[in-house]
Amino acid sequence: MKLLVTKELGRLGKWLRILGLDTRYAEGENRSSIIFEAIKETRIIVTRDRRLGEHHGVKTVLIKSDFLKEQLKQVFEELKLEIKPEGMFKRCTLCNELLVDVDKDSLRDLVPEYVFKTQEDFVQCPRCQRIYWQGTHWGNVKETIAKLSNC
Repeated sequence: MKLLVTKELGRLGKWLRILGLDTRYAEGENRSSIIFEAIKETRIIVTRDRRLGEHHGVKTVLIKSDFLKEQLKQVFEELKLEIKPEGMFKRCTLCNELLVDVDKDSLRDLVPEYVFKTQEDFVQCPRCQRIYWQGTHWGNVKETIAKLSNC
């Protein structure tokens, strides 16, 4: 499933990527260009814009809440998605590319020394070159997801 998130939902878009969903930010400045982008790429629009959310001809999720957890819950419920732990942390949170495994030794000078000494597995975005590793944020994300599942 591919999503197109409008600009006012940047935080939600980042979280959808963390959870493994192919999520791009809408580049269009007006409703018609956003709709064209969604149709061209067969993406579902996720927005707070009521007029865009009610447009016929393209599937949309009209986000109702201001709160991230409620937004995530709404997206997953409306699209009948499940959170799959094996799909998490597979996409770059910045540019949506699938992450690739990278050799630890090649990163010696690119990550903090403590991280290099304490972590074994690293992934990198092939587009923006951002490097990721399993830090404390993994636990924080899993805790947030557990709370979501109990709502």
